[in-house]
Parts: sequence; structure tokens; C-alpha cells
Amino acid sequence: MPLVAVRRAVRESVSGLPREFWWLWTSTLVNRLGAFVATFMALYLTLDRGYSASYAGLVASLHGLGGVVSSLVGGVMADRLGRRPTLLVAQASTAGSVALLGFVQDPVAIAAVGFLVGAASNASRPAVQAMMADIVRPEDRVRAFSLNYWAINLGFAVSSMGAGFIAEVSYRAGFLAEAGMTLVCAIVVFLKLPESRPERTAAEKAGAEDVGLGTVLRDGRFMGVVGLSFLVALIFQQGSVGLPVAMGAAGFTPADYGLAIAVNGVLIVALQIPVTRVIEHRDPGRLLIVSSVLAGYGFGLTAFAGSIGVFALTVCVWTLAEIVNAPTQTGLVVRLSPTQGRGRYQGMYTTSWSVAALVAPLMSGVVIDRWGAGWLWGLCAVIGTVAGVGYWALMRRLPGAEAELAETHPTREPRVGVSGVGVPEVAEVGLPGEVREAVEREAVAPEVVVPAVVAPEVVVRAVAVPAVDAPGIGVPAVREPGAGEPVGGGSGFGKPVAGRPVGGGPGAREPLGGGSSAVEPVGGRPVHLKPVDGEHVAGGTVV
Repeated sequence: MPLVAVRRAVRESVSGLPREFWWLWTSTLVNRLGAFVATFMALYLTLDRGYSASYAGLVASLHGLGGVVSSLVGGVMADRLGRRPTLLVAQASTAGSVALLGFVQDPVAIAAVGFLVGAASNASRPAVQAMMADIVRPEDRVRAFSLNYWAINLGFAVSSMGAGFIAEVSYRAGFLAEAGMTLVCAIVVFLKLPESRPERTAAEKAGAEDVGLGTVLRDGRFMGVVGLSFLVALIFQQGSVGLPVAMGAAGFTPADYGLAIAVNGVLIVALQIPVTRVIEHRDPGRLLIVSSVLAGYGFGLTAFAGSIGVFALTVCVWTLAEIVNAPTQTGLVVRLSPTQGRGRYQGMYTTSWSVAALVAPLMSGVVIDRWGAGWLWGLCAVIGTVAGVGYWALMRRLPGAEAELAETHPTREPRVGVSGVGVPEVAEVGLPGEVREAVEREAVAPEVVVPAVVAPEVVVRAVAVPAVDAPGIGVPAVREPGAGEPVGGGSGFGKPVAGRPVGGGPGAREPLGGGSSAVEPVGGRPVHLKPVDGEHVAGGTVV
């Protein structure tokens, strides 16, 4: 691919996202660059401290249990306290508990601190995902989640290599390094990220029911997604718990496993962004079905692997499924979440992965010990098939994106000026980017503001599709005049466009108002026009 094409592809992949997103992305990358505990906890306890493998497994389980609890707590905090306070509390707590882990000596104390580290480090995830949904436009969310997932894997790959060298010098130095990097994340959040939680209007507070954990649990459609996410997570977890055990039982060395699993990180770093360019506007249902089946059968192929090359090939298959599934799944969760409950919904979704991290080691251990590794890989294929069928059944009943948008972003009643002439209160299609972003943040469809008004001529930056109910008055159905080009003048209601008369005259497009309207009603109501406050519009005085 030519260098120019590569540069253009990269620019298109990262353009259009708000500045706040990039600060959040930077915080995520720095956090993962400092990851040490997750990689070397078992080695620290067994090699450096001399504890048994069983004790190391107990601490790892407590670490995971802390993540399960904090996923829900962090989601509630993100909705009640805000995304920013939750991030600050979680990251400061993570830094303190990780540093403490390098100094505690008593086995009970180590286990307790391990639980705290798992809880603190996982509490920030719902807040990060909710904030990302708050600040990124709906059409860019899959791309944003994909870039964030890319940063997580890039940071983890780099930290794993660096942490190995640090561990040779001092495990305590590794813990302190992670604590310091986490504090840097907290400083970035404190200095650069404003609160993004949408505030309710008075009408919404009066008419809407508060979103609690009970609301999430009663949302059958969403809980179906959580259950399917748990199944997919069980499959992906086998890459770190089932695969090394199976390769060891087959006579392969830890270095062989390291080479095979390294393909996962390399492919994610290399392909996450270009693959996202292909899938970001495609049907999420099909993507989730395909990725679930691909993950299951990618691990299923491991039953036939007898060499490092074949193991690496199977890793390629399920890594591609991971690249597609991760941003698509997170985007679907946002789509199903009410604006005021994003933290709780993201917390419940994160819990599915935390529980899978606890169950997957038990599942792989029991299956391999009793029936052999081949049965584990066959079970993965079955689980992937079940998840694919589940997504197919669920997504058939999922409303379209427009219905979801209308559900979470209700429109206000339109206001009409003299003779029904004014500025349309229309949907988001065709609006400037800054107006569309404001629509998403305020969770309503606001009236479109015309940037400059001069009586009797109206200067319009962009014209959405209007509808007029005064007889004989027409406006072109689709029109984007040049910057500063007047609309109106002459007889008072407009000048001809491309030779077509405006206002009752025949043309390539029929005039609106008095005849049949080309504009569909919004939410079942006719779409009218709103005058600009206190100005004359096309010669008429605004009432």
C-alpha cells in the first residue's frame, strides 16, 4: 500500500474524535503500560516469596472476586457521583493498594491486599466506558471503543516485556512503578477531563423513572446480551488459562506458549484499527454472530494442533474474532443503555467478563483433568455456536438504530412563527457536527439555531428539510446555499433556486406547504418551523 494511502487511512481512523476522548485514551494507555501485578503476581508469590501454587491460585481468585464486586459498585458510582470522581477514586485506590502489595509480608494480608487491588483496578472500567459513550458521537463509538481496546493491548504488550526485566531486578520496584503510572493516570483525569455525565432536565426528572440495579436486572433484552457476553468471555479466557495447560501437557515449553500467544498481541496491534474501518458501520448483529462462531471454532481447531506453527494459526483465527467482537459488543451495550444509567449498564457488562475470569480456570481444569484437552476445545466450539444462535435470536427483536435514538433522545414540541414560517425542529440528519454533538450530550433533539439573521434576508449555514403549513408558501426540499448566500428577498419569501420558482410555482421538486409535504413527521407530529428569537423572518414579524 502506498505511503500516502496509509497516511490517509490512519488520519481517517483517528479524525473527528473530541479532545476529551484522546486524554481518556492517553490515560488508558499509560495505565496499561504500567501493568505489572496481572502479569507477574503468580511468579512473585511462588518464586520470590516461596508460597505454594495453591496459595498463588487463591490470591488470583480473590483478585478476580474483587473485580466482580467492583464492577457493579463502580457502575453505580459512575451514575451517582459522576464519571470523573469515580475514575479519580479508583485510580488513587489502585495506586495505593499496588504499592502496599510490595511491602506486606503476612499471607493473610497479601490475600486481602490482592482482593483490594482487583477491586480498585476494575472499578474504573465502567466509568471509562460510560465517559467514552458520553463524549463520542453515536456514529463514532465503535471506532472509539476499538481505539481504546487497541491502546489496552499495545500497553499490555509493552509492559509485559518491560516488566520481565524489572522483575529480574526487584519485584517491589515493579509494584512501585505500576503505582506511579496509575497516579499519572489520575493526574491526567484531574487536569484534562471534565465531568461528562449528562444532566437531567426538570421535565426528565419529573417524568422519568430512576435507573437502579433493579432496572438493569429487569431489562431482559440487555441481560440476554450480558449472558451471551459471558459465554464469549469464557471462550476467550481459554487463551490464558486453558491453552498454556494444554500445551504443557502436550510437551511444549513455556517459551513455546509465549511465542504462540504473542501472535495475539501482534495481530491486535496491527489489525485492530484497519479492521475497524471495515466493520464500524456494519450490522452489529451479524458481526457478533460471526465473531462468536469464529472464536468457538478457532479454539476448536486447537484440538488438531501438533506444532507451534499450527498453534499460532489457531491463535490467528480467534484473535480476528476478538478484534471484531470487543468494540462491537461494547457499542451494543451503549446502544441498549439509557443515558442516565450508562454506568450501571456498563458495570453489569463488565461483571460478565469478571465472572468469566473466575469460572474459566475451573472449567478448563476440570475438563482437561477428566476428559482431556480435546474435549475442552470441542466445548469451546459448542459454546461459540450457542452464543452465535443466541445473538441471532436476540438481534432479530432488536429495534433499529433510529428507534433506539428516538427512545433515548425524545423531541420537544415545535414552535411556529407567523404563517408557519420559521426554522425547522428536525432530526439530527444533516446538522453541523457541533449541533449534532450537542444533541447527543443533552439527550434531546433541540431546535436548530440559524447562525445569522438579517431582516429581510436570512443567512443560513445549513438548511435541514423544512415543512410549511401556510398555503402557497414553498421552500426547496433539499437546499444547501453557499456561505452567506441569502435565502429570501424579492417578493419576500425567497428567490428561485436553479431556475425553479419558490412558493407555489412548479419545479423539479414540488413546493412544500399547501401541497403534499416531503417531510416525514417527527415522533408522529408534523414538523413545523421556528422563528429566530426577536427577528423578522422573510418580512413577517415574529409573534
